[in-house]
Amino acid sequence: VRDPSWVWRITWRGKTLFRWSWKRSLLQRVLPVPFSARHVEYSLLASTDDDVRPSERLMRLALQAIQLAAELRLEELDRRFSADFPYPPSLWPGQHYRLLAALTEILQPRCVVEIGTGGGVSALAFKHHLPPDRQEVTFDLIPWQEHSASSLTPEDFADRRLIQYTDNLCDPEVFQRHQALLSRAELILLDAAKDGVTEPRLLANLRQVPFLKPPLLVLDDIRVWTMLKVWREIPYPKLDLI
Repeated sequence: VRDPSWVWRITWRGKTLFRWSWKRSLLQRVLPVPFSARHVEYSLLASTDDDVRPSERLMRLALQAIQLAAELRLEELDRRFSADFPYPPSLWPGQHYRLLAALTEILQPRCVVEIGTGGGVSALAFKHHLPPDRQEVTFDLIPWQEHSASSLTPEDFADRRLIQYTDNLCDPEVFQRHQALLSRAELILLDAAKDGVTEPRLLANLRQVPFLKPPLLVLDDIRVWTMLKVWREIPYPKLDLI
């Protein structure tokens, strides 16, 4: 049962047996955090033997990417990063930017697609490791200039190797308009709203794309509560790297 104050409420014969709320203060009364940390998200552990397992190719790619990521330095991204954030992009393993850069170095994709520009650090991690003749397209609902913590500058877009579209790819008509572009993507980062609705819609749309080459799809924050079901229901070989 859903109601305005509780996300989930389990009742039996008119009596509430269990309630679950997204409001952090209320949730912590039900499941208090047993340790101290700068930031905490509630999650779950699940069995993996009854889920889709990673392919041999995916495991080898992951090992190669981790080894390369450990050696990469992202000083330029560190200089751009918002001073308000507590750790820089080059931190390992607390950030995924070095992993994204490593995957780009290894795959050398002709086209990278990012869904969720945000502050633009992921976009920079991709662009700085793409060959000169390759392109990256990033999508968001707002222009990068309007993001309160954007690390991007006009110079990042000057050579047209990085392009932003302010379109909602959940909309089938909008998605259809970009399908030719999306079909060229060889590396895709899905870093959207994580609201339990947006990602499933985007994944459903992506399944309809006639990709010229099977892309590598990277999802962010798959252990966040609203992403657990999304990740679990992906029917393709997959691997949790962080």
